[in-house]
Amino acid sequence: MELPPLIAALLDPRAWPERPSEVKLRQTHISYLFFTPDFVYKIKKPVDFAFLDFTTLEKRKFFCDEEVRLNRRLAPSIYLGVVGIAAPERFPFVAIGGDIIEYAVKMTRLPEESILERALSSGEVKKDVIIRIAHVIAEFHKRAPTSAYISGFGSLETIKKNTDENFTQTRDFIGSTISTGQYNAIRDYTGSFLETNKDLFLRRVNEGFIKDCHGDIHCEHISITDGINIFDCIEFNERFRFSDTVADIAFLAMDLDFEGRHDLSGALTKEYFKEAFDRDGVKLLDFYKCYRAYVRGKVEGFKSREAEVSEEDRTLAVIGARYHFYLARLYAAGGFRPVMIIISGLSGTGKSTLADRLSRATKIRRVSSDFVRKDLAGVPLHEKRREPFKKGIYSDEFTEMTYAALISEGVKLLRKRRSVILDATFLNPAHLDMAKEAASKAGARLVVIECVADEGVIKERLEIRATEPCGVSDARWEVYLKQKGLYKGIAGEGFRVDTGKSAEGSLIEATAKIFG
Repeated sequence: MELPPLIAALLDPRAWPERPSEVKLRQTHISYLFFTPDFVYKIKKPVDFAFLDFTTLEKRKFFCDEEVRLNRRLAPSIYLGVVGIAAPERFPFVAIGGDIIEYAVKMTRLPEESILERALSSGEVKKDVIIRIAHVIAEFHKRAPTSAYISGFGSLETIKKNTDENFTQTRDFIGSTISTGQYNAIRDYTGSFLETNKDLFLRRVNEGFIKDCHGDIHCEHISITDGINIFDCIEFNERFRFSDTVADIAFLAMDLDFEGRHDLSGALTKEYFKEAFDRDGVKLLDFYKCYRAYVRGKVEGFKSREAEVSEEDRTLAVIGARYHFYLARLYAAGGFRPVMIIISGLSGTGKSTLADRLSRATKIRRVSSDFVRKDLAGVPLHEKRREPFKKGIYSDEFTEMTYAALISEGVKLLRKRRSVILDATFLNPAHLDMAKEAASKAGARLVVIECVADEGVIKERLEIRATEPCGVSDARWEVYLKQKGLYKGIAGEGFRVDTGKSAEGSLIEATAKIFG
């Protein structure tokens, strides 16, 4: 889409006082963010939604000042101030000086690797980091102001208004990102919980737990490398920021679940409630995790329908919405429960591609039989081993070892309350039985996806793979034909997904079956 003239002009490095070597632009539905090597400048879009109004310069200036004031509570060194943007004659749209035509929040640019979300993806976050975050948030909540006005946002009427708004705004998503069963179950749970716990909600108000909180604490808004900095709070709507302190911590706990780290989520809340001296708060944790997951599902659903969103981002938004609504349903049903997702199918059916894309989209750890097999054999991961069918590292004996190790690795994750994707052929039904038993013993849900495709597509894929000098998979067309003669399929154990269509289509179909 064509950018407004001011925004296009600000992509020129000469428009900024420090004359950066480059300027990059990112957008959200409410902001333009300009990234230079050292700083980030955020300009609010002149938009009016039901939850915010940035339509005048005066309002944008006010909310820029509020953003800096509020975020300095948990990230004092990041928020540098508000700068005016002017248009002097010598160069259009130079920042600072002259007649002000726009305002921007100026921030220190953080290294990407310092963000908690990125660190989790790299597997570099230890429990002690999460405990430090819990301490920071608990101390922040102890100091956060409250008043009779702020406490009013914790009333049953206000909470019900918020939840009812969610259900109204997501009714149109039924059948696309949320199922009828999920919608009804979460709505019924929410209404029942509010009715049953009237006294608890009133006690939270009377005991001063409704405070001026952050409102948007999740993994993308936490920097962990130079102390703990929590940024990008809600400045534009008091209703989203004035809340029970549990609603604030529940957002991060839910997001850690979404990131596939329920173990860290548990460590966070355990330490937080201990430090916050909040005995009743834990009774509200799943309720607010459900609420937060539902809101994120709603937001991702809106994003999936925005005209300017790319096809890839739209696919990720659909999946993000489905997974968040799935988490909301888990919390409504009694709490988080890990899932073992088996992606099965013959060689060339695209199971590893689907499993990899699913893992990247959902942050659920993938364990591949190809990886496990070569690790057991001491073979470099990308070294081709063109062994005859059922010979060498593909012998029945070695395959038994491979599946035992594959399922064992999955069980280790399940026991940590982490979900897992097992990527393997599962040619032998006995191996599927082993996985089912292991999931049941670990208290996990099991979902089986069988990948299928037209044989012409499979042959083309395997012939291309055979010409590649290296690769994780050693499968060839002749191997596929021999597998086909032995394969009995999943026989009603799960769902089939046709991977002969687009990669995005296969992924969307699979997530509908897994999280629907």
